[in-house]
Amino acid sequence: MALYYHASGGKVGYSVDDGEHAAKLDPRLPLLQDADLKDKVVLMRVDHNVVKKGKVMDEYRIDVTLATMYNIVERGGRLILMSHINRPFDKKAKTITISKDDSVDAVVAYLQRKLHIKFVVPQLHAYEKEGILDIDTSINLLIQDLRSRKIGGIYLPNTRWFGGEEDKGEKRDRFVVQLAGLADVFVNDAFGSWQSHATTYHVTKYLPSYAGLCMQAELSHVRDVLSPTRPFLAIVAGSKYDTKIGPLTEIYKKVDKLILGGVMYNTYLSAKYGIKIAGVEDSEIELARGLVQQDKEESKILELPHLVESDTLKGRIDGQYRTIFIQDFEPGKTFNYIVDVDPLSFESPALIEALGSAKTIFVNAVMGFMPHFWQGTSKMDEVIDNNRIAQKFFGGGDTLQTFKSLHPGIYHAALDSPKYYLFTGGGTVLKVIEEGDPFGLDTVKALITNKESHLA
Repeated sequence: MALYYHASGGKVGYSVDDGEHAAKLDPRLPLLQDADLKDKVVLMRVDHNVVKKGKVMDEYRIDVTLATMYNIVERGGRLILMSHINRPFDKKAKTITISKDDSVDAVVAYLQRKLHIKFVVPQLHAYEKEGILDIDTSINLLIQDLRSRKIGGIYLPNTRWFGGEEDKGEKRDRFVVQLAGLADVFVNDAFGSWQSHATTYHVTKYLPSYAGLCMQAELSHVRDVLSPTRPFLAIVAGSKYDTKIGPLTEIYKKVDKLILGGVMYNTYLSAKYGIKIAGVEDSEIELARGLVQQDKEESKILELPHLVESDTLKGRIDGQYRTIFIQDFEPGKTFNYIVDVDPLSFESPALIEALGSAKTIFVNAVMGFMPHFWQGTSKMDEVIDNNRIAQKFFGGGDTLQTFKSLHPGIYHAALDSPKYYLFTGGGTVLKVIEEGDPFGLDTVKALITNKESHLA
């Protein structure tokens, strides 16, 4: 508790300690708290990429940005929000497909129900294969209503509907200039969007730019993953080995114990035991041989001994799946799809000891082929929760959605528990681990550069 004094010098109240510790942030980072927002239009980039088939699947990644929104509005700012939704850009065909399923409408509806204020989505002309090429001047009428408080906020269409968002040339440059012309200040609260796109990176060249409160919290907590209390155990799964080989190599260096899942684990097993598993490519097996050799020397990887093999990926069909055992693996053997970890794996003495004694646990993993094979992930979440001492970090959209759907009680308790932290961007955490510095992300460096240019 701290006494609160009015400017006149009178003692008029007290403030309450909320228990939050000061964020571990680079002093060069420009913070929202230091921005002049009064009567300013604020362009705020968020990561509300939580929509599937037109429905919000993960409210958490919206809710964690509400504090930044409130801070901006409470200090006199007027909001223009923007986020990407899914991947409407076909990189091979170089075309953009605009679909109602990929619109921001579901997010806007959720915000209106949550905040009881009105957001408006501008209607902008879109070309069939090129998407939206320009922000036309009709949006100025909306900005007038925003400034005069006739509407609560503007939510731009899916940023990936704009031809300039992922472009590297003239389309991008024109889009960025048009974006900057809408606002007075830019705030990046999209930790999960680390790619150097127009709305996350290039816009900082034209507007005073700041890190939002969600971004600050994520950057602070990811430092705890880079400098963990030991023993440190990580659980990482993925559908491809080659896309995670960089961060996996760095994670291996940092952890005391590592558990793999999904196709990533299948690839490792194929490389180690000389077996063939359906869905695992030979090129990825070759990549995994380096990790196998490294682990022969350091013995950090904990093997999950009981696995679930399925003859099909069409579902959990009686008679077409079974539990198999690593002890039966022999060179040259062939297996159908390994689609899950049998829950018995998490009852093995080695797993119980490692998960029970860890002081820091990082999870970016769904162990099974969802939604049909969920039992392994469910058991994993239970065992992790039983460790009441460890600091537990969960990251990734699929990881959080599965955690919530399988264990809603544990999930909701985790939201308020000092022993849990749920990252909005699991891929970004892996990128930070690979780079070794959260403030080395291009989107974060852009904010720091912006501050330095304004101080020069």
